[in-house]
Amino acid sequence: MTEHDRPEPPPPDRKDWTWVLRERCPQCGVAAYEYSLAEVADLTERAGRDWVDLLAADDAAHLRTRPRPRTWSPTEYAAHVRDVARVFRTRLDLMLAEATPSFPDWDQDAAAIAGDYAAEAPAEVATALVAAVGAFAARVREVGPEQEGRRGVRSNGSEFTVLTLCQYFLHDVLHHLHDVGRPLGPGPRAG
Repeated sequence: MTEHDRPEPPPPDRKDWTWVLRERCPQCGVAAYEYSLAEVADLTERAGRDWVDLLAADDAAHLRTRPRPRTWSPTEYAAHVRDVARVFRTRLDLMLAEATPSFPDWDQDAAAIAGDYAAEAPAEVATALVAAVGAFAARVREVGPEQEGRRGVRSNGSEFTVLTLCQYFLHDVLHHLHDVGRPLGPGPRAG
């Protein structure tokens, strides 16, 4: 793939998605605020397996094809989920180690361009994704009940507890499965 073959990046997503911590997402149906940390860990791992299954499809060209010019391909979405898991694992570690840490906003669009998501091989993304979501889920399982309320603040002022950070992450992972036509299906409280 040459520089001229690179797809146009989607428009930046400037929405504040923290509303998913209070409301069911009308697009994917996930009510992230209803899940416990144990459920977040379980569903995160289940979603990771679904991403791997998706990326194991024989039709690699389909996995790297965008349905619309400015909408990510399944591989690009998976690379995004991989990187979200890494970012949120770092944030979770920070919140567990420090009192009310601040963490910078993460520019997902810049990460997609810098990481050249469009050129990544589906199999390589799958391997890295399952490792990243597995590491996140394992860390979530280590959180004690007394730590769920620990706080952290994103640089835009959004405040999270350990629980809401994990719920927010879960929505992202499940929402993007929905985006690629592979919703996880009913979970403990899915709508």
